[in-house]
Amino acid sequence: MIEFIAAPAALPPGQRVYAIGDIHGCLDQLQALHQAVAQDLAERPTADAVLIHLGDYVDRGPDSAAVVALLAAGPPVKDLPTVNLIGNHEHMMLDALSSGQAEAAELWLGNGGADTLFSWGVPRQVKQADWAARIPRPHLLFLRDLALMHREGPYLFVHAGIRPGVRLSQQARQDLLWIREPFLSAKGELGGEPGMVVVHGHTPVREPVVRPNRIGIDTGAVMGGVLTCAVLEEDRLGFLTN
Repeated sequence: MIEFIAAPAALPPGQRVYAIGDIHGCLDQLQALHQAVAQDLAERPTADAVLIHLGDYVDRGPDSAAVVALLAAGPPVKDLPTVNLIGNHEHMMLDALSSGQAEAAELWLGNGGADTLFSWGVPRQVKQADWAARIPRPHLLFLRDLALMHREGPYLFVHAGIRPGVRLSQQARQDLLWIREPFLSAKGELGGEPGMVVVHGHTPVREPVVRPNRIGIDTGAVMGGVLTCAVLEEDRLGFLTN
C-alpha cells in the first residue's frame, strides 16, 4: 500500500503519473519496480495513467544494454503509455558514438561508458569509429528519439532540472540535462509559470526530496540505494521503491 502525502501541485481527478528516477543499468530493480506499478494499477485502476522514465538508463550499473533493450521494446507495463526522457549519460553516449571526437569518448568512458559498451559485447580494444556499428540499430534509434522534457498538468518532467529565472521556452538543453545549482536551492517560481513543479533525477539523494517547486527522485540505485518511482495523483504524492 502506498503511503501518500500532500503534493506540491494537483492533477485532475482520474489522472495518475508514475515517474521513475535514474536507472543506470539496474535491470533487476527496474523490472521489480515495473511489477509494483502494474500491481498498483491492478489494485487501483484509473482512467488516465502514464509512466515516465527520467533518463540515465546507461553507465555505471550492471546491465545498461538490457535496460535499453527492455525500454526499446515498447511499454514495459501492459497497456500503460510510457514516456522515456533523455539523461546526461545518454547525451554523453550519443555524442561519443556520433561525433568522432576523442574528447567526447574520454568524457563518456570516464563516466561509465566502457562498461556500457561491454554490456553490448563491445571489447575495449574496438575503436571509437566502430562503436555504433556494434550496437543494435533499434537500441540506437531508441536513444536518439528520447524526449527532452514532458508536461502533465502543473508538473514538468525533465532529467536534471531547469535554470531559475529563465522561461521554459528559453531553457538550454545543457541545463535540462546537467544542471544542479542554482536549480536545487531555488525558491519560488520556476520556468516563468506560477505553480509549476519540476520532477527530476540527476542529483542523488538518500530519500526523495519534496519542495514546493520540485521533486527529486534519484535515490542512488546504482550506488547501493534504491530505485524510486513517484506516484502523483490529484493533490497527493506517494513513492514505490525497490
